[in-house]
Amino acid sequence: MDINEVDDEDLEFSRSYFLAKELGSSVKKSGHKLSDIDLVSEEELRAAASNLKPKHEKEVKDLLKTYKSLYQKWAFELRCGFGLLMYGFGSKKALIEDFASTTLTEFSVLVINGYLQSVNMKQAIIAVAELFMDQMKSNRKTTGSSAKAQQPFTSKSTDDFLAFLNGSGEHENDNFVCVLVHNIDGPGLRDSESQQHLARLAACSHVRMVASIDHVNAPLLWDKKMVHTQFNWCCHHVPTFAPYKIETTFFPLILANAGSAQSAKTAAIVLQSLTPNAQSVFKVLADFQLAHPDEEGMPVNDLYTVCRERFLVSSQVTLNSHLTEFKDHELVKTRKHSDGQDCLYVPLSSEAIEKLLMEITQ
Repeated sequence: MDINEVDDEDLEFSRSYFLAKELGSSVKKSGHKLSDIDLVSEEELRAAASNLKPKHEKEVKDLLKTYKSLYQKWAFELRCGFGLLMYGFGSKKALIEDFASTTLTEFSVLVINGYLQSVNMKQAIIAVAELFMDQMKSNRKTTGSSAKAQQPFTSKSTDDFLAFLNGSGEHENDNFVCVLVHNIDGPGLRDSESQQHLARLAACSHVRMVASIDHVNAPLLWDKKMVHTQFNWCCHHVPTFAPYKIETTFFPLILANAGSAQSAKTAAIVLQSLTPNAQSVFKVLADFQLAHPDEEGMPVNDLYTVCRERFLVSSQVTLNSHLTEFKDHELVKTRKHSDGQDCLYVPLSSEAIEKLLMEITQ
């Protein structure tokens, strides 16, 4: 092929590429928003979802039977000191609980539901310690041992409970409490402190952990020490294709009308991504609305005066940039006062505003 022909082809390709880019940039973007959609109520949407008929029931049933044949292998791995981490598409809640109820019957089991919005890890650790204490007492009665059980709860610190669970006793080496953690990557456990508590709990000699993950970025919650030394995961791919009925009960559905609590949560996420000055400007407006619930809003000039006195903005231009960002995210809206001036207000109830302020001040 002639080199000139190659150059002509490359030139034609380049022209086509830049022409396509030019045409693509000139296309007008849609101004439609999710809020423009006529959404149904959450109750109606959940009712419709519950009536969906499951598919491939026979294949799923056969798949779960294969997992049942692995129960003894999983129990052996727990006895060897490993933690079990279950991953794969579908809810693994029923599978993990069936494994515990049929195979770990001689041990105490504690369930932690990570899909809940808030989980008290200190209370969970105390519960594990109390279960292990009860198990030791029961075993001593069965064996007729006269050894007196030490009272490990002289103080209420988390370190003392973990030290008790990590204690060593020759006659207690085979005793452990199995902790089931549904959605260890759930919203109630994603913070660093909760993961550190879970890792320390899993590292205790008298604790074995079985957990499930569903988020694609779940492994980013742990460092190398947590994975290989504390959790000591033995990973199993166990897709069940089961619907997340229970796990999603506590989550608002994206195609349903959001209540005030969820609106406050969404607004908090947006505000936390803004600068501290922008958050402070919003607090001024929110505090005014809480203090004057009967008024139509806060006049723009009054907001500028207060923010200027508190050194939150240096000019009207700076304030306008903050207000533009608020309005783009629908955190703030404008309406006319009876005297004709523009007033700003937060389109949330007083309870939701109070919850929002608590979220962004934590």
